[in-house]
Amino acid sequence: MTRRRATLTAACGLITGSFRLSAGPDAGRGIQVKSSRLPSGAIQPQIAFDGQKTLHLVYYSGDPFAGDLYYARSGDHGATWSPAIPVNTPGSAVAAGTIRGAQIAVGRNGRVHVAWNGSGKAKPIGPVNPDSGKPGAPMLYSRLDDAGAAFEPQRNLMSDSFGLDGGGTVAADRSGNVYVTWHGIGLQDARGELQGEARRQVWIVASHDDGKSFSRERKAWAEPTGACGCCGMKAFADSHGNLFAMYRSARESIHRDIYILRSSDRGEKFTGRLLHRWDINACPMSSMDFAESAGGIVAAWETGTQVYWATLGGDLLSKADPVAAPGQNKGRKHPRIAVNKKGEVLLVWTEGTGWQRGGLLAWQHYDASGQPTGASGTLPGVPAWSFAVPIAHPDGSFTIHY
Repeated sequence: MTRRRATLTAACGLITGSFRLSAGPDAGRGIQVKSSRLPSGAIQPQIAFDGQKTLHLVYYSGDPFAGDLYYARSGDHGATWSPAIPVNTPGSAVAAGTIRGAQIAVGRNGRVHVAWNGSGKAKPIGPVNPDSGKPGAPMLYSRLDDAGAAFEPQRNLMSDSFGLDGGGTVAADRSGNVYVTWHGIGLQDARGELQGEARRQVWIVASHDDGKSFSRERKAWAEPTGACGCCGMKAFADSHGNLFAMYRSARESIHRDIYILRSSDRGEKFTGRLLHRWDINACPMSSMDFAESAGGIVAAWETGTQVYWATLGGDLLSKADPVAAPGQNKGRKHPRIAVNKKGEVLLVWTEGTGWQRGGLLAWQHYDASGQPTGASGTLPGVPAWSFAVPIAHPDGSFTIHY
């Protein structure tokens, strides 16, 4: 039995043994937060709900520099899961850095879309990097086939940009629109006036036929903010058809601020603004997250080794007041967020994780007014290169998968 087949077989018993976490003094208010572990060796869970009854999960397994992605679904909101199926060509994904792995979106008729940074073994290869003269990493994409039984052959979506580093992202809506975005350097900009990370911009490709075909890539926003090379980004399509994207800038190599973009015309034009400042002469290898509530879009990100979240106005013009996770623990990273039908928020993050180093899972519950409740906690056991993801259930409870 090959290693890939052994991993696939082991994954068929996916996510068992959920248990309730301590919910502190607010337990009497009906706050229920459970945790659920991935199979041994599985990391970087990404979960999406199709809005009907099915959860869709993609996770990573294998060599962190050349590994594999697997997909499973649950029709009972995570109590049981289907046997896992492979997403990518073997060895073509990468987990190192914690921000280059798969991202998932569910579009029209429940079709699953997955995008990820290609590894050094990935095919097709990316465009040649003019700086090095060598092919770069590709931005890869695949979708579940019409039968829902297998993933189509992976495709590289990069042609006019190079220097893929921080993780790309995917978003989809219920009208058949699919978007893949990443940050990189335009081939025509390789010898321009700007240098280093200041050359980087957000790029987008769009599909209006459920991912069957994509437009040629183009720059999403003209503002010269740069982009933090080894930081991830996140895209999200809301229930009204608006597209959002969040990334970290790299102006003058020091101003590594969080920016947010919005498009209301299927990704044709974007408006944007600075969301949160952070001056640091280093790449923090950070990631972001989105969720939707009745009050608007909810975003989560990292600034200064702390994690934050905020509810954003639909037009991005209203002021967003960042909410910091309580406490002053160092090394907080990889925030993920979920909102239940009551408008309550669960913010989840890691503590102590780093390059080839695992750490703790930490979480905080907020009421519908955005105030922290007594429901919070930590758990050990987040593997190296990984993070946790929360899910809100129809009954208002939450589960954290890691």
